[in-house]
Amino acid sequence: MYDEKVAEQAQKIHQETYGTEPTTVSYAPGRIEVLGNHTDYNEGTTFSTAINMGHCFCISKSDKPGVRITAGDIRETAEFDPETDERLEKKYQWANYVKGVMYYLSQQGIKADGIDCTFLGSIPMGAGLSSSAALEVATAFAVLAYTGTELDKKEIGILAQAAENNFAGCNCGLLDQFSSIYGVHHGLIHSDFRTLETYPVKLPDDVVFLMINPHIKHTLADSPYNARRMSCEKAAKELGEQLGRNVKALRDVSVEEFLAHKDKIDPEAAQRATHVIYEIDRVEKGVKLLAEGKVAEFGQYLFDSHETSRTAFENSIEALDIVVNAAKEAGALGARLSGGGWGGSVCALVHANKADEICQEIIEICKGKGIEPTAEKIIPSEGAQVIK
Repeated sequence: MYDEKVAEQAQKIHQETYGTEPTTVSYAPGRIEVLGNHTDYNEGTTFSTAINMGHCFCISKSDKPGVRITAGDIRETAEFDPETDERLEKKYQWANYVKGVMYYLSQQGIKADGIDCTFLGSIPMGAGLSSSAALEVATAFAVLAYTGTELDKKEIGILAQAAENNFAGCNCGLLDQFSSIYGVHHGLIHSDFRTLETYPVKLPDDVVFLMINPHIKHTLADSPYNARRMSCEKAAKELGEQLGRNVKALRDVSVEEFLAHKDKIDPEAAQRATHVIYEIDRVEKGVKLLAEGKVAEFGQYLFDSHETSRTAFENSIEALDIVVNAAKEAGALGARLSGGGWGGSVCALVHANKADEICQEIIEICKGKGIEPTAEKIIPSEGAQVIK
C-alpha cells in the first residue's frame, strides 16, 4: 500500500517540469515512533510503525550531466554533482537529503549521473513524522531501481542515516530510516539498534493510533538534539567508570545499576540518561505486554514515556504537554510525543470503536487551552517500495 494520490501528482509534476514521464518511481512512508524515544543512538530498542503518508521520488534520463532535483511542493529546482561531498547552499537545504544519499551510493559504485528527479510528499513538514527519512529512503530505492542494482535493506538505512548526519546536519540514529524501510501492515516494528535486527509485532485488532499535530514547526538539525546525544554519551562513559566495566552505550546499563550510581556522575548527563534507560526498559517490557494482550498496560508506558521526556530529557514543549493531557482526559489508552521532540506531533493509542469520539474531544479540549491541533487516524503501513 502506498499513497496513490501523491504518486500520481509527483509524476504529473515531473512531466510538467522536464517534459517527459519518469521511468522510475519509488515511494517511502513516514513513521510514528510508538515507544523508544532517543534510544536508537544509545543502541537500545524501539517500537515504531510506518504510516499511510510518505514521499514519492521520480527519475528520468537527462541529456545534461549531474542531477536536477525538483521539490514538487514548492516547484523549486536545484542542480548538483552527485559525486562530490559539498553541501548545497542554505537556500537548497532540502536538496541536501537527496544529494547525501546519491553521494554515498556513488561511493559504492552506484552512480546515477545525468538524471532529472522530482519528489513530492504527503507528510506535513515539521510534524515529527520523519519526512526527511522518507525522502532519503525513497531516493535510495529509486536510484537503485534506476541503475538496476541492489543493496541490503540494512545498508540502505545506514546510508540514508549518513546522509542526514553529514549532509543535513542532524546526528540522528536509525529509527526513522528503519521504520520507513521495514514497515508492516497493521503492525509495529520492533528494532534492536545494537544487532540491527527488526521483526514485526502484530497490533491487537481493536486499537488504532491517532496522530495529533499542534502545528508547532521544528527541524531537528536546529534543535538541542545533538547536544542531548552528547549528554547520553557522557553518561555512558561515566557510568562505565563507576561500574568498572566497558559501557559502550546506555543500553548496557540496567535500571537498577543506574539508580545505584546516577548520583555519582555529571548531574545533567544523569538527568538525560534517566529518560533513555527507563525508555529502553519500557520497550522490552512492552514486547511482553503486547504478546499477552495487555493493551491498557502498554498504553500506560506511552504516558510514562512522555513524562520522562518532559521532566528528564526536556524535549517536550507546552503544546505537546497540553495535547498529551487532553488525550488522557479524553480516554486514550496512552499518548506521548512522537519523534525527536521540541515540536512535532503526539501519538495516542485508543480503542478503535472510540477513535472518532476521542479525536474530537482532544481537539475541543486543546482549543480551550489556546491551541488548534488537527488529528487523524494513522494506518500502520508497508515499508518502502518501487512503484515503477
